[in-house]
Amino acid sequence: MPLSAAVSAPLPVLGRDVLVPLADGSEVTYAALDYAASAPALQRVWDEVAAYAPYYGSVHRGAGYLSRLSTELFENSRRTVAEFLGCRPDDQVVFTRSTTDSLNLLAGALPWRTRVFVFETEHHAALLPWGRRDDVRVTWLDAPRAPGEAVDILERALAARDPHGPALVCVTGASNVTGELWPVRELAAAAHAHGARIVLDAAQLAPHHPVDISELDVDWVAFSGHKLYAPFGAGVLAGRADWLGEAEPYLAGGGASRRVVRDGRGLVRVEWQEGAARHEAGSPNVIGVHAIAAACKALTEAGFDALVERERALVDRVRAELAELPRVRVLSLFGEGAPRVGVISFVVEGWDSGRFAAALSEGYGIGVRDGLFCAHPLVRVLLGREPEECGGSLNAVRVSFGVGTPDEHIERFLRAVRELAP
Repeated sequence: MPLSAAVSAPLPVLGRDVLVPLADGSEVTYAALDYAASAPALQRVWDEVAAYAPYYGSVHRGAGYLSRLSTELFENSRRTVAEFLGCRPDDQVVFTRSTTDSLNLLAGALPWRTRVFVFETEHHAALLPWGRRDDVRVTWLDAPRAPGEAVDILERALAARDPHGPALVCVTGASNVTGELWPVRELAAAAHAHGARIVLDAAQLAPHHPVDISELDVDWVAFSGHKLYAPFGAGVLAGRADWLGEAEPYLAGGGASRRVVRDGRGLVRVEWQEGAARHEAGSPNVIGVHAIAAACKALTEAGFDALVERERALVDRVRAELAELPRVRVLSLFGEGAPRVGVISFVVEGWDSGRFAAALSEGYGIGVRDGLFCAHPLVRVLLGREPEECGGSLNAVRVSFGVGTPDEHIERFLRAVRELAP
């Protein structure tokens, strides 16, 4: 069953012509189907980075032409990202290393005795940062089995809290295990109705679907460049400025400091920067930031409606064919009808997931992910068992794709699964 010719063509990415060896000694072009871990760079991103590279210079640290050019590029990139995310006039865009870095930054900026609410179904980047401060209290929310149930669970938890202290809800936009979309707007409404704020982990959402801070009414958004077709070591935390501005700098060093003096007692006194610079100490990763901005422009100009339509067709095709194989079980939290992005996890009866992933690589030149996907509690919920119940082995296979995936890669994957698990 060929894919519809009515949907848009994939965007050009690096690596589309790379040959890899197979176990029989032959070679085949690599089918990169592990976008959820790190997506390949868009060709346009690479081209824009290469065009800028000869002009690379220090940011905010020099009067020379290349330094001024790099500073302008860096700040223009900040504006591009703000437009991509639909930021409000008072929102800040802080450049970080990744989603994990962004959420750790926000965790360090929480007011004293903040109560954090987070579902057990989150990626570890969203699960783990909040419990590292003694004064921050974390409430773990049970895995919902429907979008509406997620809202109900959060409503009950927020209603039971002390209404006088600060509170934060952390939620994913799209699961990195099942690809299912979460009811972000409804969760944001519930949070705000109870005086809480909300941060959106958009690591898996932003590469596949429009993310608009104003429309979703979230307080912060975090995402990574390496999942947004810009694997050059940068990330973003965008949103409200007040908690960030009142917190100690995430890192102490140059760039974050406005004035440093040594007083008569031999002590060093520091005046810290205001705004995004407060949390961007050190020499900024202007290459990574420029890459993210280039990816934002490429996705916007390609038209998200067409990109979403094509990806939905790919998802429907893969899920329909996997459903026809009796030995394959696709993992789902919200059920068959839930909207999702191009991330699908499954287990195969009679196969260890690690060995199945290796067979896809060795026999077909297909790269997928196997394991727990840095979401251990969620995978255990989906599989319904603990590691000791299955001989210490508890994992799944994840296939993921996006705007650069050719139809042939999907066809090859489906053929491989049919042959390995008839």
